[in-house]
Amino acid sequence: MNPATFKSSKQADCYHDDTVAKGKEMKVLHALFTVAITALLAAGCATVPEPLAGEYPATTPDLADDSHVGQNVRWGGRIVDTRPGTDETCIEILARPLDSKARPSDSERHYGRFLACRAGFEDPAIFEEGRDITAIGRLTGFVEGNIGDFTYVYPRISADTLFLWADPQPAYYYDPFWYDPWYTPRARWHFSGRVIIGR
Repeated sequence: MNPATFKSSKQADCYHDDTVAKGKEMKVLHALFTVAITALLAAGCATVPEPLAGEYPATTPDLADDSHVGQNVRWGGRIVDTRPGTDETCIEILARPLDSKARPSDSERHYGRFLACRAGFEDPAIFEEGRDITAIGRLTGFVEGNIGDFTYVYPRISADTLFLWADPQPAYYYDPFWYDPWYTPRARWHFSGRVIIGR
């Protein structure tokens, strides 16, 4: 064999081997990149707290009628009033849209008011006015009440689960290896909730 031909053939084989090796490396890097992106997206997705998870009808308190009585619903909003009675406590809630975590949103939109009632005593100092709450329970019917001089008909649910949301608290992160005298740390918000699971 001509030495020049042999050398050229050897160079071609080496080039081919390098190309195959680089192709394999690229496939591995692509797979790792895909896994990393998937993990980041999964971590960033909002998840519904376990006590609030499940499928529920899209009925809202302002649209509920007798045909919905007996259905299990998941409604939430802002506490207007908490009324302990002899045998049960009823929480009056201004219903708001729920976000992807089943937490009431800060939207100005609302769906009227409803009562979430539960056997026993719930302390108004805990279930205080203005707190966000999500309730799950069976729509048992409708009761009349008054808002000022106005007679209002409240949908009433027998609450199995009450999820009282905590206010967001800022958690500051400091990098111990970096210093800047004019740097102000940014808040990273964490959310927690107080869960009361019923019967």
